[in-house]
Amino acid sequence: MKENPTPSANQRSIVEFLGLRRSVVALLTMVVLVGMGERMAERFLPIYLIALGGGVLSVGLLNGMDNLLSALYSFPGGYLSDRLGNKRALLVFNLIAIAGYSIVVLFPYWQAVLVGAVFFLSWTAISLPATMSLVSQTLPMQKRTMGVSMHSLVRRIPMALGPLLGGFLIVRYGEAQGIRLAFLVAIGMGLIALVAQQVLIKEDAAARKKADSSPLRVYGLMPVGLRNLLVSDILVRFCEQIPYAFAVIWVVKNLGLSALQFGFLTAIEMATAMLIYIPVAYLADKNTKKPFVVATFAFFTAFPLMLLFSRTFGWLIMAFIVRGLKEFGEPTRKALIMDLAPEGKKASVFGLYYLMRDVIVSAAAFGGAFLWQVSPATNFLVAFGFGLLGTVYFAIFGRDLGAA
Repeated sequence: MKENPTPSANQRSIVEFLGLRRSVVALLTMVVLVGMGERMAERFLPIYLIALGGGVLSVGLLNGMDNLLSALYSFPGGYLSDRLGNKRALLVFNLIAIAGYSIVVLFPYWQAVLVGAVFFLSWTAISLPATMSLVSQTLPMQKRTMGVSMHSLVRRIPMALGPLLGGFLIVRYGEAQGIRLAFLVAIGMGLIALVAQQVLIKEDAAARKKADSSPLRVYGLMPVGLRNLLVSDILVRFCEQIPYAFAVIWVVKNLGLSALQFGFLTAIEMATAMLIYIPVAYLADKNTKKPFVVATFAFFTAFPLMLLFSRTFGWLIMAFIVRGLKEFGEPTRKALIMDLAPEGKKASVFGLYYLMRDVIVSAAAFGGAFLWQVSPATNFLVAFGFGLLGTVYFAIFGRDLGAA
């Protein structure tokens, strides 16, 4: 009679299935700790700015900085990752964020908040190239999509819990004092993350290698397959960003639903995304990645069209399920970038990819407002057109490296 596997064997099997090697576990721990601090404090910065007398213009400036820095930090983040190695680069990025939090805690002035925000805003953007490079370096090709998916899944833990803890501190201690306490907690969590990552992440044997600081030269390293993915991604992100800020206006103002109902729709979207990460990652790692990326581009494309024709709460639920399904191939797309990027330059190429994409796509947010002034239908249909073009382009010209 065959004996049942021991619990330790079962645990090893689960760990191997999810790609939870030591460096990846350290990375996910850092994502939760730093993300919790980021979300419980940064999420309430607009309230803090106004409480300190900054006014509405300071809030607008903060939002503009966030979008701009998210794009501009990507390439320097990739360059430092290739230059210092992933472990040292993540140490630098976390110290920079902690320095920004400290400025906000020590100097309770709205001008100081904006100065500190330069250091901690878009921590995700500057650290993402190192994160993806570490996953690529740690896991074999047949486990990279799972590793990226686990990162995407775990990121949503602080996204959900952080604002709850920050909101509790504000209710308990008031706006100004509560948010400063949230930043203090963020500093503490950042320091714990520093220790965890330095103890658990294995040293990069190729650290301190020569990295290229010229975006033009790094762009020259991009293979044709990656450039085609970038073109498709830009077109599909136009589809996402043109109606992005107006979805809530459409649901609440045009269709007359409540803000609570919109919150419920958003929760459905997040739950859908979280449910599909692991099974899709398993399938993508066993097969070619291109069909999964085509599918996620198709879901991006379908959402604005479904939103336009949804007139009841039931149909809106279906539309937001589709919006959640846009995460179907997002980790796969990131893993495909790392597969296609040349060895030794993966972080730099990843950072340049995001720099180019986000700078160009930032125009879509402004263009969406002008299209909305023409009519909501114009906004949604133009977005659908961009998505369709990007999806078809990648279906024809996109490529991957074949099944792992």
